Amino acid sequence: MFGYITPCIPELKVKDYEKFKAYYCGLCRSIRDNIGNLPRTALNYDMTFLAIFLDSLSCESPVYKKQICFVHPSKKRTILQDNAALKYAAFCNIGLTYYKLLDNIEDDNSKKDLLLSSVFKIYLNKFPKEFKHNMKHIKDSLYKLSQVENNNEIKSFDKICDHFSQLTAFILSNYTSEYNENLYWFGYNLGKWIYIIDALDDLKNDMKKNKFNVLNRCFNDKKLCFHEFYPKIKDRVDFILGTCASQCMDIFNKLPIKKNKELLYNILQYGLLEKMDTVFKRGVYKNEKSL
Repeated sequence: MFGYITPCIPELKVKDYEKFKAYYCGLCRSIRDNIGNLPRTALNYDMTFLAIFLDSLSCESPVYKKQICFVHPSKKRTILQDNAALKYAAFCNIGLTYYKLLDNIEDDNSKKDLLLSSVFKIYLNKFPKEFKHNMKHIKDSLYKLSQVENNNEIKSFDKICDHFSQLTAFILSNYTSEYNENLYWFGYNLGKWIYIIDALDDLKNDMKKNKFNVLNRCFNDKKLCFHEFYPKIKDRVDFILGTCASQCMDIFNKLPIKKNKELLYNILQYGLLEKMDTVFKRGVYKNEKSL
């Protein structure tokens, strides 16, 4: 995951913003307690969303505590105490980060990522047995994705996106046997949204460096440069992203959310659209002043 799933702060109630920060700090603490201190550097917003979303399906009341944070020691912070959803998100966070580092090494031969991956592998080997099965699935899925990305003959947009979509669907639906189908399709559409917006965000740089990008491979038949290609595809990509976001919201409304409903609604209804505006450089994100 890439850190694209965040709340829309201007539309967020103060109490919900505090909840989001409590989950974020809770996930950081869960990584420390269940995996180790160093892996906390991999903490990201997408995994915070995963923890909030999965915990919201549980009837268990959240437990918050005011505690000193080593990174921000000036005052006590509200931190959600560890629970099943935080633990699950913590292991997924570190597993996905490790395999992302391996992908970076393959793409850029990064010595920094090589060093980090060797450190993260030590922690990965300490995962509980039940999570090692998940890690194998993540590894296999990302390997299949790498195979299609490296095969220049494959130019089917949906086929390439499918592997990351399937992976995200697995991560969400594997947490619980309840609501399995809805969680699967929610994850599938969210995964597709993440994969495409990341490709759009990286498009200019990928084209400049002649790196794989699903949008460039599947839609740029005439081999246009970025400044010619982007205007031709932006509306099409906007429509695909909007459809994925709409599907997520439709499925979300079918789920029995027990808590954090307003926070999740903000992320799915406004946060995804705000991130799209940022990547597309629309409105206030195009050097315009906000009203």
